[in-house]
Amino acid sequence: MDAISVIRTKRDKGELSPEQIDWVIDAYTRGEVADEQMSALAMAILLNGMNRGEIARWTAAMIASGERMDFSSLSRPTADKHSTGGVGDKITLPLAPLVAACGAAVPQLSGRGLGHTGGTLDKLESIPGWRALLSNEEMLSVLDTTGAVICAAGDGLAPADKKLYALRDVTGTVEAIPLIASSIMSKKIAEGTGSLVLDVKVGTGAFMKNIDDARELARTMVGLGTDSGVKTVALLTDMSTPLGLTAGNALEVRESVEVLAGGGPADVVELTIALAREMLDAAGIKDADPAKALRDGSAMDVWRRMIAAQGGDPDATLPVAREQHVVTAPSSGVLTRLDAYDVGIAAWRLGAGRARKEDPVQAGAGVELHAKPGDTVTAGQPLLTLHTDTPEKFAYALESLEHAWDIEAPGTPFTPRPIVLDRIA
Repeated sequence: MDAISVIRTKRDKGELSPEQIDWVIDAYTRGEVADEQMSALAMAILLNGMNRGEIARWTAAMIASGERMDFSSLSRPTADKHSTGGVGDKITLPLAPLVAACGAAVPQLSGRGLGHTGGTLDKLESIPGWRALLSNEEMLSVLDTTGAVICAAGDGLAPADKKLYALRDVTGTVEAIPLIASSIMSKKIAEGTGSLVLDVKVGTGAFMKNIDDARELARTMVGLGTDSGVKTVALLTDMSTPLGLTAGNALEVRESVEVLAGGGPADVVELTIALAREMLDAAGIKDADPAKALRDGSAMDVWRRMIAAQGGDPDATLPVAREQHVVTAPSSGVLTRLDAYDVGIAAWRLGAGRARKEDPVQAGAGVELHAKPGDTVTAGQPLLTLHTDTPEKFAYALESLEHAWDIEAPGTPFTPRPIVLDRIA
């Protein structure tokens, strides 16, 4: 077996054999297949796809590259959630402690930013002292004592995916449905959660731009989970407009704390509660009210314990970017569109994301929104505020925002798009 023959098979639109898949994943994990060779194979998969059998085998090979976790010692049922990535998607931050406050254990293995989308770990690392890297023993301890943990997958959990995940980010292959599905599900199945809710984003700011592709991805992942004995359900949710009023790292943490305090933007609260209800139902918890847990402060209590258990200071002042630039509305009227992708690219260019897998991110960088579609704006009023430590990035970020919004005549009717578009189970 050799890498070139595997690449050629998929390049020529052939079906990879189980033996080819097992070999290439194992060889890449061991370093026998080079990054440039796996990059070529990933691009061939992006362009030519995989069938259901190939995806299942690829996922199984990723799982087999490492260990599997076991949460059977916990007194609570486990429920996890995964988002396919969006702009302003800070939902995991309030969601994990909320579901834990309602009686489930939430072992949330999260990732870093991919392309224009933000990463949960990048956001949380803006909290002074907070640690993403925990041993399996530490993860289990935090989960047992607080009910929720958000951390990076350990080196022993699907190590093939850890290498490929970083490679996809810098080679233009993030959007490949087979690679998205296998990446997510290999970690979630190996993680050992009893149930899983998938938040599959749809729209300009998502990797799935149309609902048909999103349904294909959702069905693929639900099938992979169900076949492996994990109760799995997917919600298709809108990502044509950024979630909430911030896109960045510390900016989104601040907004998440507002949600946990009983406030925050309505769209973030709505999606958080919808996903919490799905997770609790999948875990067999029928009598809990997540809306009440936000109101009465119990979710905030879990958040504070969870952050402290991972070395963070929940009372610490969050980083603030050294420089800001205000973008004003060019005319008066109704804001009918604010493009999630363009805002995500702007946040990425300001330093909230990375261009290379080894790049650092700026904790305070990002975009703050002062209006959402449906709002009436006045010429000259602040529309967006850009945040960065490096002001030379402003011009580059502003280029991505040149066509990011539409403002129609005053009084123009506006019908908001629902946040939850479909459910796949």
